[in-house]
Amino acid sequence: MKLKLFKNKFVRSAEEKSRLKTERTLLILSGVLLGISFPPFPFPFTILIFFALIPYFYVVEKRQTLGEKNRATYLTFFVFSVITLYWVGSWQKQADTFLMIAGGTLLFVNPLFFLIPSTLQYFVKKIFPQREVIFIFPFFWVTYEYLYMLTDLSFPWLTLGNGLAKFTAFIQIADIIGAVGLSIVIIYINIFLYKAFINYKNSRKKFAINLSTSLLIFILVLSYGLYKLSSFQITNNKIRVGLIQPNLDPWDKWNTKLDSLTNSYLSLSQKAAVNGAKLIIWPETALPVYLLDGSNGRTLDSIYSFIKRNDVYLLTGMPDFKFYFKGDKISSDAIKSKQGNYYSIYNGIILLSPDSWKIQHYGKMKLVPFGERVPFVDKFPFLGDLIKWGVGISGWNIGRDTINFELPYNIEENFSSKDSIHINGLVCYESIFPYFVDNFVKRGAEIIAIVTNDSWYGNSSGPYQHEDIAVLRAVENRRSVIRAANGGISCIIDPLGRIKEQSEMYTKTFLVGDVPLEFGETFFTKHSLIIPIISSVVSLWVFGFFILKKLKDKLKL
Repeated sequence: MKLKLFKNKFVRSAEEKSRLKTERTLLILSGVLLGISFPPFPFPFTILIFFALIPYFYVVEKRQTLGEKNRATYLTFFVFSVITLYWVGSWQKQADTFLMIAGGTLLFVNPLFFLIPSTLQYFVKKIFPQREVIFIFPFFWVTYEYLYMLTDLSFPWLTLGNGLAKFTAFIQIADIIGAVGLSIVIIYINIFLYKAFINYKNSRKKFAINLSTSLLIFILVLSYGLYKLSSFQITNNKIRVGLIQPNLDPWDKWNTKLDSLTNSYLSLSQKAAVNGAKLIIWPETALPVYLLDGSNGRTLDSIYSFIKRNDVYLLTGMPDFKFYFKGDKISSDAIKSKQGNYYSIYNGIILLSPDSWKIQHYGKMKLVPFGERVPFVDKFPFLGDLIKWGVGISGWNIGRDTINFELPYNIEENFSSKDSIHINGLVCYESIFPYFVDNFVKRGAEIIAIVTNDSWYGNSSGPYQHEDIAVLRAVENRRSVIRAANGGISCIIDPLGRIKEQSEMYTKTFLVGDVPLEFGETFFTKHSLIIPIISSVVSLWVFGFFILKKLKDKLKL
């Protein structure tokens, strides 16, 4: 009898099966709409992001238990993740096995983080069962997006606001609210449209109010953007920059002769210098050696010969290192050699000057989980020996300071506002963190530079998404963004988020352009954490209140 009851418990009627099938279709539809609203799909598809969550809300609002809500959430955002992040495993014949495993795992793990807002929404519904608590959901969403930027497992590629990068007029408000603020706008528009949809038959008044509110939000944000596009004055102070795109095979580069690689860079750089570039930028890990370790003197001499002959500065991604001597403060993650000495190695950027032997250094601070650093390896060192890339780049140390590079004021004749130019350098993945990039601007960066190598992932969605995310960094801080990528996409983005020059994928080429130098700080730059902090406080309050309610209910029993 017990066995029979156990079996019957899971038998569903034809009506229930039909309902579940319809709901799953709606959840998948939400995931698809979100996926195709993101780059590299062209602009008209971007508009879908304002409707994409309606099917999801329609299903999840009906679900009663936490398990039911979270299963629905996982399905939607698994579909979203597959469409947008399929490229992470590379899936090329040369691809490292570990990279493919990590990329495949990400597709299943990433949707789990979307359970944070759905779980908090379940909590608040239990606290206020009779209220319209869906209007608090955007704060829970921002809490998830912000928390996802903070840990060793951070991969906030799918911050919802990133999907609007091609909607230039709409994203201008990012100079106030940032990318996560755009996420709030997107979700509120979705919520009001969803409320309009469910009230269409029952209450035309509520339908009209909700539809009008969604349109009002959209029009206000768009109006601000159009005003900014027409009124923002881009400075006349500019520097002529040359971006070098060598289009090297990222898998073979580590085994290619150093002289051949160097000559390829110098040949393209000479063309950029002839076209008037005063600052040359090479991409991430341009040369696969520790250029400054004393064993590559001939290569270093040839580079210095070029920059002195052409009177140009060279900003380049480069593997870098630091030895610790007696009396130095040793970094907590420093490596100990067999001889007992300590050192650190960085995925770095260096600036070489034509009039000085002094070299400025920056070590990458945001490392790609598994790709460049094993998460939590500082707490569990044995993980570093278990997980390594075949190309040997999975063990970088974490850089320690958000420094800016400094160039003399007379690099351009029309530049006379300050005694020097300050430019920061971001290495690849770092550009997706809004609350990291703003620190460089607060310290005086007048240009945001990015060196990257997106060729690991082929001609997939990844490089195009990465370029579009950089557009938001430009708008948030009102700074020009310049990207030098190994195989593309290299580009120049103005402070309004407009791409002025860009290369094609998988071409050996160079770009030269005049890049505006902006000063001052936007509201976002000054107060970037307001929205994440408010959202986190609301979420923490809901979580704490729910736990207290549960404890109170148990004590009554």
